[in-house]
Amino acid sequence: MTPDHSPATSAPDVTMGAGPPEPVYNAVEDWVIDYFLPMFRRTLGGEYRWCGQWWQHGEAISRLTSLWHAREVLRLQPGTGIASWYRDHLDHQMPILMGARGPFYQCSETAHREPREAGAVPAPEEWWDISAEPPGPGAVTPQEHPTHIGAGDAQP
Repeated sequence: MTPDHSPATSAPDVTMGAGPPEPVYNAVEDWVIDYFLPMFRRTLGGEYRWCGQWWQHGEAISRLTSLWHAREVLRLQPGTGIASWYRDHLDHQMPILMGARGPFYQCSETAHREPREAGAVPAPEEWWDISAEPPGPGAVTPQEHPTHIGAGDAQP
């Protein structure tokens, strides 16, 4: 292992003209198993959660992939690259990813529970049509609704 805990055999070639350096890990799964889990150990239960089937959670895949990609780039930055990765990426993502209300909130290391997807009711067909005739008196039009882009009288 090198001082930044990456495998010594995968050290980047930073010589001039050598082309872009090869990544240390070729897949997010390799990065999670060989780097993330051994390096960032937490007592699981109360504050921290983990699912042994982490790859079943789309949000976890997205967050872990973003951490992996950012680390692959920032590890090559001299001086504060890794420090920036901790501050700007890991320290932000870790409490969300492994937190009690994160993607693993119903799981444990040994038991995966599929999270329930939030439902949505489609907007009425005319809701997004800004050229539609206004509805009857007293009804809120899509353009007047506070969530509609351009709603209200506020000018920049």
